[in-house]
Amino acid sequence: MSPKQHRGEVTSDLLLDAALRVYADAGEQGLTVSAVTRASGVSLGSLYHHFGSIDGLVNALLTRWLGRLLGELADAVGDSHDARTGVRALVRAYLGFVQAHPDVSRLLHSSRADQVGMEQGRELRDVQEARMPPLTSWVLRHVERGEIAPLSPALLESLLLGPVVGVSRRWLTLGDVDLDEAARILPERIWRSISADGA
Repeated sequence: MSPKQHRGEVTSDLLLDAALRVYADAGEQGLTVSAVTRASGVSLGSLYHHFGSIDGLVNALLTRWLGRLLGELADAVGDSHDARTGVRALVRAYLGFVQAHPDVSRLLHSSRADQVGMEQGRELRDVQEARMPPLTSWVLRHVERGEIAPLSPALLESLLLGPVVGVSRRWLTLGDVDLDEAARILPERIWRSISADGA
């Protein structure tokens, strides 16, 4: 990597880290170009050069952390010996990520992320799918073994992650859910919804 490329990566990282800090401190309304450039010490021109706009910066931040979350989920199921154990590991990894990174998780589960997902759904889906193969192959392997019901990938994803995403959003916004309790209860409930024999 050339010195210029290295400087560019350092500048990008400064902007992404600053954007997350601004979001954590001031929320969506406070996530502005001026707030990020102040927090990062990086010029306005550099922000536009690297990301094109504040939306481009937020998209890059979402993509970075979505990739990390998906990587942790893939690692969790990769160590499991059967589908039921994998579901437990996936749920615990997701909720553990949310607890360890509440500010990032608020952004990933925010209305801003939903809006970006609707406006740029194809691009984000492509990024997500590029990082999903370990999870997808894990699911398909257990479908082939007869452990997981042969449902469409979209439906299996919704059954696996929908309840976990819902509980996470509630914890992040209202705080009235015990994530440790959810980690104990949800895996078995989710397993019943996707297991080939419904048990």
